[in-house]
Amino acid sequence: MQFLLEVRDLRVDYVSDGLPPAWVLRGITLTVAEGECLGILGESGCGKTTLALALLGLLPDSAALREGSICLRGRDLLQLTEREIEKLRGEELSIVFQDPSSALHPVRRVGAQLTDVIYAHRPGLSGGQRRELGEATLKEVGLADTERIFFSYPHELSGGQRQRVVIAQALVCRPALLIADEPTSSLDTTVQAEILALLNRLRRERRLSLIFISHNPAVISEVADRVVVIYAGQIVEEGSAREVLVSPLHPFTQALLSCLPTDKGGSQVFPAAALLGTAPDPVETPLGCAFAPRCKDRMAECELRMAAEVCAQPGRQVRCFKYGG
Repeated sequence: MQFLLEVRDLRVDYVSDGLPPAWVLRGITLTVAEGECLGILGESGCGKTTLALALLGLLPDSAALREGSICLRGRDLLQLTEREIEKLRGEELSIVFQDPSSALHPVRRVGAQLTDVIYAHRPGLSGGQRRELGEATLKEVGLADTERIFFSYPHELSGGQRQRVVIAQALVCRPALLIADEPTSSLDTTVQAEILALLNRLRRERRLSLIFISHNPAVISEVADRVVVIYAGQIVEEGSAREVLVSPLHPFTQALLSCLPTDKGGSQVFPAAALLGTAPDPVETPLGCAFAPRCKDRMAECELRMAAEVCAQPGRQVRCFKYGG
């Protein structure tokens, strides 16, 4: 099968003076097909955003990419120059960040921020053509009165409008792959549902590939075809969204889903128990399974070594000794 994106054994550390390296991503391997939505699910601090920044070549100076490959349509992005990456960023792959207020420049009009992206990748277009394309993209993401919004400042728009502008900015040059990093977490539930519906529509209409990052399984279930679950910088489970979210295999996925409210007979029932404990400090990498201290199913072997990834069921990968890892 031909994949749009292939990530193989990606390892990223954060390095600070006087401290041991923090092992943030530990051998991440994943694929995304044309037109597919891959959900990335995990707790805050598990490495989800670091993965997104690595894919875009936007890791901070404190990050050290130790090994691995990131191939987009067969080209290893880690072998490209900064100029080559800048050309791909926005044209072949793009990102929607979590907070639209900080993603947009506060003292520049929306139209200027859109046309800057167009000019960077389509310098041959005239000013009028850039404005026409910008307004057309604003309309495509569901914004009415596009002329007013084009000349507005970000603070003059609602949170939902700002997020649609950020999506328009990411899609205006028609990239093949969009990375959405917690794009609805700062929005109320009504606007959140509208943004999820928008992303699903754009996927269908553009045959857009999407990586959707979230800590919320309920949000992931609305958009993802497949899901990878990350814990402490490592993929612990992978499979179709329906299978992973309905019948989770890994103890971490099971614990995460058990914390969600349930609906029985029309009344919302909240679970009495929560996911106890905290994720391990990445500076102090455990010898065995990183989830073992919080796992109700842990065995003696879990403390001694890390489980290998195994195929527990057709199309289901899991990293746990319960399944022979």
